[in-house]
Amino acid sequence: MGSVGGVPGAPAVRVGTVNIASGRSPAGPVLTPAQLGAAVAGLDVDVLAVQEVDAGQPRSHGVDQAAVLAVGLGAGDWRGAATLAGTPDPFRSWTPAAPVLRGPDSSPDSPAYGIALISRLPVLEWSVHGLGSGRARLPVRGPDPRTGRLRVWWFPDEPRVAVAARLERLTVVATHLSFAPHTAVRQLLRLRRWMAGMAGPVVLAGDLNLPGAVPGRLLGATPLVRAPSFPAVDPRVQLDHVLAVGDGLHPRDPTASALPVGDHRALTVTVSPG
Repeated sequence: MGSVGGVPGAPAVRVGTVNIASGRSPAGPVLTPAQLGAAVAGLDVDVLAVQEVDAGQPRSHGVDQAAVLAVGLGAGDWRGAATLAGTPDPFRSWTPAAPVLRGPDSSPDSPAYGIALISRLPVLEWSVHGLGSGRARLPVRGPDPRTGRLRVWWFPDEPRVAVAARLERLTVVATHLSFAPHTAVRQLLRLRRWMAGMAGPVVLAGDLNLPGAVPGRLLGATPLVRAPSFPAVDPRVQLDHVLAVGDGLHPRDPTASALPVGDHRALTVTVSPG
C-alpha cells in the first residue's frame, strides 16, 4: 500500500479484526469454505486478526478455517493458536489447549478452536503468549442432543492466548479475551506486560470483550477505530478494538463493516509508522 502521514514514503499497513463465530453467517448457518473465503476478500487488509476460528470441527465442515481465510485474503502466511482441543460441546469432549503456534505447513491433528493472525506482508518473527483463564461460566441456550429439548448449558471459560507478528516496521498482536470482564481486565494487563518487550510501534487487534474506551485507558493506548461493533446486525457496543500501543503510528480510514460471517462487525484501519 502507499504512504500515509508520518515519514514520507513509509509503507502503510491496513490492519483489521473480525470475530467469525466459527464461520457462521448472521442468519445462523455455517458458511461453506468458498463462502467463508469470499466473506473476507473485500476487506483488502494486509494483516487480519481473527477470533473464534475452527480447525477440523464437524460443525464447520471439518475445514481449517485459518487456511481458508488466508486464501480469501490472498495472504501467504498465517499462524493459529488453539485455546481448545476437541469438539466444544456440553459434554466436555474437549480440553484446554497449550499456547502453541500452527501455520500453513501443518494440519490440525484433531479438532481445535481458537484464534488466528493472517498476513499478506513478510513476517520477521511469530510469537505466542498464554493469558490464562477464569472461573466464570457462560450460559448458552441450545437443544439437548439426547432429547432435542431446549435447555441452558453452562460453558466454562477457555484459556486465552495472544499471537504476535513482527513486521518490518511494526508489530501486530491478535487476541480474544474472556467474556468475564474481571478476567478480561487481568488478561489485558498480562498482555500489556508482554507487549512492553516488543519492537514497536505495536498494534493490538481483537475481540477484547471490554467496552468502548476501557481497553485503551487500561493500556495507555490510542484507539484507532471508534465504532460500535456488537451485535453485527444492530451494533450498540464496541467490544472489538484496534489500538496503537506506544507512539509512532498515523491512522487513516477507520471503518466498521458488516460481513456475511460472524456476529461482530469487522474493524479495519490503515496505519503508517514513522
